[in-house]
Amino acid sequence: MSTRESTRTRLLDAIDEVVFAAGDATAPVDRILERAGVSPATLYRAYASKDELVAAALDRRHREWLEVWDAAVARADTDRARLLAVFDALEDFRARASGARWCAFLGTAAGYADPPPTLAEALRQESGALRARLRELAEPVAGPGAAALAEALVLVYSGDLAMRLRPDGPEPVPGLARQVAALLVEHAEHAEHLR
Repeated sequence: MSTRESTRTRLLDAIDEVVFAAGDATAPVDRILERAGVSPATLYRAYASKDELVAAALDRRHREWLEVWDAAVARADTDRARLLAVFDALEDFRARASGARWCAFLGTAAGYADPPPTLAEALRQESGALRARLRELAEPVAGPGAAALAEALVLVYSGDLAMRLRPDGPEPVPGLARQVAALLVEHAEHAEHLR
């Protein structure tokens, strides 16, 4: 017997709320089931394990993130702005009702010393897509330095997400990560211009 799409959606929504938004990677299955309003049998009919459910929720979240990022890139009118659009997309994504206090992917990775294969694959897909897209967007700006610039931007991007977890620090300054990234892009543009 297959599981209805509405039931799968409720399970994915429960992961979004309990695990990603609340930042509780170790949430017991019972809490997820209670939030989704389904029985254990229903969960395991839809997904073989909690890890598979989390991986499915990560896949859905990744697709949603890419849509937000694509929209930010589409609004940009220069190569530089298209590259920096990842930071605009972060702000747009955070403003959504399903936005989390930080990155669901970083939170999931931090919750496992050695993630099971299903989760490891979801994490690899997100990291690979982030790097590949940034490298592609960096090529018109940095030429042969695109890969290095993309890695530097991944560091700023990840740092911006991680800073949101610090309970003792001030609220993140809106746009600060984008400003730091813009300095890196400016440096790379200058280096490419001198070649």
